[in-house]
Amino acid sequence: MGAREVGLPDRVPASSGLPRRVRIWEVGPRDGLQNEATVVPLEVKLEFLDRLADAGLDTLEATSFVHPKWVPQLADAEQLLAGLNRRDGVRYPVLVPNRKGLDRALAAGVGQIAVFASATETFAKRNLNSGLEEQFALFEPVLADGLAAGMEIRGYLSMCFGDPWEGAVPAEQVVAAGVRLLELGCFQLSLGDTIGVATPGQVEALLAAFGAAGIEPDRLAVHFHDTYGQALSNTLAALRCGVTTVDSSAGGLGGCPYAESATGNLATEDLVWMLDGLGIEHGADLDALVATSAWMAQRLGRPSPSRVVRALTGS
Repeated sequence: MGAREVGLPDRVPASSGLPRRVRIWEVGPRDGLQNEATVVPLEVKLEFLDRLADAGLDTLEATSFVHPKWVPQLADAEQLLAGLNRRDGVRYPVLVPNRKGLDRALAAGVGQIAVFASATETFAKRNLNSGLEEQFALFEPVLADGLAAGMEIRGYLSMCFGDPWEGAVPAEQVVAAGVRLLELGCFQLSLGDTIGVATPGQVEALLAAFGAAGIEPDRLAVHFHDTYGQALSNTLAALRCGVTTVDSSAGGLGGCPYAESATGNLATEDLVWMLDGLGIEHGADLDALVATSAWMAQRLGRPSPSRVVRALTGS
């Protein structure tokens, strides 16, 4: 069953106070698969990326150069990039955790990378083996050398709304960490609700705090998990605040290997359904996305977490 068969109009008038177009930053191939207990075959990952590109997505986070000991699922990063069927107009950023990861990215000819920082002390120690302040010393040479090589670098900031060990995270603490990443040279900062505890009011307050610090919403993206069912409402709140880049994962795959309470990412199909209903352009083909996520669910041996995928496939 396709989207049109259930009566969704092809286009509705754009809602006031919302952006005309949103960039979907697809994280399924990396963040979506990294926590899978069973290693997904390389050929399946490559077909997944192909299908996502066919569905019209123009930013596909392909893999990570994290040490295979920590994320065995992505141990095939070099082979995946070598076998990738690159499309014109499609970006394939790669997560780089440290200087060694940058060296691997440079050797693989990667043009876009992302670094991953924490807004809290405890998660920085657990994820990076470094303190909240000390982590930036790790990133500084990575960004300096990456930028010198002509790379485009994105910054991820985790635990922006809540931390399972520290509780609620003060907005000023998040802003201070985020500003540091931007000052080091990140072109964009993705604000992560790593354990899915954010609410729309918190989203609005944090974005307002960034605005007060001189950071406009065009330099920010949002990355919501759906632990408490708030990912879509939080996304809508961010869009109303002027954010135009949203991270999502095809089929709602993913979590965080370093935060046990984190559940799946916002499903790309659920996001697209909402954007269509708001009249916001995004460039993705919903039917192709649903078919892709249903295909991947079969490969993983379980139903898709996406409500839209389940509704349109009857699964």
